[in-house]
Amino acid sequence: MDNIENLTAMVVFARVVETLSFTEAAKTLRLSKSSVSREIANLEVRLGAQLLTRTTRKIAVTEVGISYYQYCNRILHEIQGAEHFIRHFHEEPMGNLRMIAPVTFGCQCVVPILNSFIAQNIHVNVDLDLTDRAVNMNDEPYDIAIAITRAKPEHSQVKALIPITWGLYAAPHYVAQLATISKPEDLPRHNYILFRGPAHTISLPFYKDKQKMDIDVRSRFRVNNSAALMSSAIAGGGIAYLPDYIAQESVSEGKLQRLLPEWEMDTYHSWVLFKAENMLSARVRLFVDDLEKRLRQKYPG
Repeated sequence: MDNIENLTAMVVFARVVETLSFTEAAKTLRLSKSSVSREIANLEVRLGAQLLTRTTRKIAVTEVGISYYQYCNRILHEIQGAEHFIRHFHEEPMGNLRMIAPVTFGCQCVVPILNSFIAQNIHVNVDLDLTDRAVNMNDEPYDIAIAITRAKPEHSQVKALIPITWGLYAAPHYVAQLATISKPEDLPRHNYILFRGPAHTISLPFYKDKQKMDIDVRSRFRVNNSAALMSSAIAGGGIAYLPDYIAQESVSEGKLQRLLPEWEMDTYHSWVLFKAENMLSARVRLFVDDLEKRLRQKYPG
């Protein structure tokens, strides 16, 4: 039996079952009624089973025919899905791209890439919400969401972007006033600018080779925005605990310097969460590919 030969007959058989008419099946498939009848007859011979019973007045599907139709239907849907994928893969991006991202990461990392994407894809409109609230994609109207978490989000469609590493930063003129900081144990005596939490004292993690230690430090100024933390650190307000990507430009400009760079600290991860659909539109697929590529180029660590 030639399975490839059966594909055409399966299409014809499925249409006959759905219309219960050789004439209607022939019309929708743009075939002659005799061609439809011949395909069904040859299929039954190849399978060695009767799929349809025919009288001058009606067509009925046999029990084995009903079961065979289920297989045909699944295969045809897979073929249609493959064709749909190819059409979407090559189509020009267009329509609305709705997305949500954390405030600081969105402003610093996502918006510059969106600006370029919009300029290059004139038929795409973008709606971006910047918020630090938790997002449940099943209940939200967004095509994609950017999330920053320690562990992989529990969502059906997730793509990793870049790791978000953290470090201690201070203005050079502030550091010049301090006693030398050469090891984590030197840290507790200084002032810290920290992300706002329930306590004024937090434990900072340090990793190097096989060493791990936690150092308790106290903050006099706490704020719920990393950009504000950095601004205060640049002004000489103390030592800020920041994501490295936020401080990167200020370090290159000499406004901040990293303390104890030989020690690793916290690492989070950035992710793209997709709407739970089988097929991504061209606008979503192309933007996410561009976002991942450019983030990895700019923040290779």
